[in-house]
Amino acid sequence: MSFEVIIPIVIVLFLFIVIVTIIRRIKRCPSDRILVVYGKVGKNTDDQSSLSAKCIHGGAAFVWPVIQDYEFLDLTPQSIEVNLTNALSRQNIRVDVPSRFTIGISTEPGIMENAAERLLGLGTEQVHDLALDIIFGQLRLVVATMDIEEINNNRDKFLSNVSSNVEQELKKVGLKLINVNLTDIRDESGYIEALGKEAAAKAINDAKKSVAEMNRDGSIGEAIAVQDQRVKVSDANASAVEGENLAKVKVANSDALRRQREAEAERMAIASEKVQTAKALEESYAAEKEAEVARAMRERSTQQADIIIPSEIAKQRVEIEAEAKAEQIRRVAKGEADAIFLKKEAEAKGLFEILTKQAQGFKDLVASAGNDPRDAVVLLIADKLTDLVELQAKAISNIKIDKVTVWDGGNNTEGKNSTSNFLSGMYKSVPPLEDIFNMAGMQLPGYLKGKSVEEAREIIEDKKDDPAKKVEKDT
Repeated sequence: MSFEVIIPIVIVLFLFIVIVTIIRRIKRCPSDRILVVYGKVGKNTDDQSSLSAKCIHGGAAFVWPVIQDYEFLDLTPQSIEVNLTNALSRQNIRVDVPSRFTIGISTEPGIMENAAERLLGLGTEQVHDLALDIIFGQLRLVVATMDIEEINNNRDKFLSNVSSNVEQELKKVGLKLINVNLTDIRDESGYIEALGKEAAAKAINDAKKSVAEMNRDGSIGEAIAVQDQRVKVSDANASAVEGENLAKVKVANSDALRRQREAEAERMAIASEKVQTAKALEESYAAEKEAEVARAMRERSTQQADIIIPSEIAKQRVEIEAEAKAEQIRRVAKGEADAIFLKKEAEAKGLFEILTKQAQGFKDLVASAGNDPRDAVVLLIADKLTDLVELQAKAISNIKIDKVTVWDGGNNTEGKNSTSNFLSGMYKSVPPLEDIFNMAGMQLPGYLKGKSVEEAREIIEDKKDDPAKKVEKDT
């Protein structure tokens, strides 16, 4: 394998090892643990002293190889049974305080660092023993500052003092007090038991006193109740008689009021009956009036439907037919106009094409004659000369000669006989070439004037052979 191939392979392997190392050195912290990174982890921002460890609860951190390492602190709570015996109270009475404490490693910033410094590497039993010693000491201290009555009666204050003292000392080693439960409080001298008996006797005496007072109150209440009963019975009898009288008066008043209201109701009923009868007649007349008005309107509507509506329908039919005929005439006229326009437009386009082609032909003819219009005329004459001579010959071709009588049989002075003179004169009657051009509104070139057909042909042939050749004009 060549050296050029080995180098890329080595680079790739090196990068792969670096990436794998980086990935393996990224440590994630579970929720029930604290990640402690120790070694060279930086400096304290307050006094610029080196930090002993960096604690992370949740998340992840990159642990540099060689200069850093890591461990985990378990956050699982521990339950510690504390059987405190012979603890001396403020009254110099020894008491037993059995209790149970629940502790765990704290996740508060600052306290986690204490746990990393003092608990990292310790086992569960070692942490248990350390916390137990701290709790024993603080519990004895709290008991020594309180009376037995205060400890026995005011449990909340006792628990509050224990919690504050114990938790303050536990924070120094990175622990947190979660819960405190006191099972019972006893003493060797029986002072607490005597306090209990005293409280029980007091409670019994208070109960007996309450019973006697209740009995007394019951007898007094019974006598008062009998007295009230007799008074209330008498009052009830008097109230009953008075009530009966009042009831009779109310009955009489009610009968009178009833009769009065019956009379009033009868009067109002008769009046209402008459009013309702009058209203019924009024409503009947009004209904008849509305019926007559409705009948008149119905008759009017019937007449309108029979006369006006058919007339309007006939009128609309005539208007629609007239509009239809007018629209038909307009459309026919428009079609004819469009046809004439298209025909004229086609003729104009054809004529335009013909004239365009002729103009282009004349332009090409002048260009072929060296841009000399006279030479272009010569070329046109050369092209049409045969037709012109043919037309001249046809001028006398249709003359019918039945018989020619020759009177002079001899020759004249020019050596021509009468017949030849006759034919020569007939040909002279044909218009010369110049006259034909003049009749057409054209001017025969000067170099063709007075020339015979053969001479003109020769000149034109020379011009066709050499268009650049010039011919002098006849004077």
